[in-house]
Amino acid sequence: MSLPTAYQPTPPTNRHSLFLVFEGVSGIGKSTLTKAVADRLDAPSLHTLPAPHSDWSAAVNSRLRPLPQFAFYLSGLLHAADRVRRHRTTGPVIADRYASSVIACHSAVHGIDMTETARLLDPFRPYLELPDHTFYLHCSEPVLRRRLAAKERTGKLRPDDAELFAVPGRLTRLLANFEAAAHADPTAIKVDTDDKTADELADWVLNHLETTPRA
Repeated sequence: MSLPTAYQPTPPTNRHSLFLVFEGVSGIGKSTLTKAVADRLDAPSLHTLPAPHSDWSAAVNSRLRPLPQFAFYLSGLLHAADRVRRHRTTGPVIADRYASSVIACHSAVHGIDMTETARLLDPFRPYLELPDHTFYLHCSEPVLRRRLAAKERTGKLRPDDAELFAVPGRLTRLLANFEAAAHADPTAIKVDTDDKTADELADWVLNHLETTPRA
């Protein structure tokens, strides 16, 4: 992709630190694990969508048709890439969701073949920062139900969480999409989270980083 100068991403600096991403369905524990790993590494973390997009997403989802919705989430992803680039000049950065979530979730919600959604995003991939490792979190359905019930008891259940089981076929489509995304992702590492606490998973992630050389 050849972009006008004004659209070019910020050139990388000499220091290019670790970039980690946690992916998976809503309620699986991405945010908790992102915080745990970020705290261990004394690193900033961000959610894709970051602010200000996060403040607008509910209105976008309820008012816009699928293609404008995708454009909005693509905009948030590009903004997240800019923030990651800035953070990487000073140290590691951890993301709760990234490009795979934009494709997998949008496709599942609207019943679109994921290859079609990926085709829309492909021209913008050179703008994105490439993660060093993308951890795809998985758990069994009973464990996911327990985690969502715990979120509901604490008042933290979001519409995306509730729709996993309320909308017929939603969870099945999401799981298939994330599996396909991980299969196509050269940075993918699959992690079974059943019967593991966030601290135990953070220990596993840090051990993986210590024992796996960067490319």
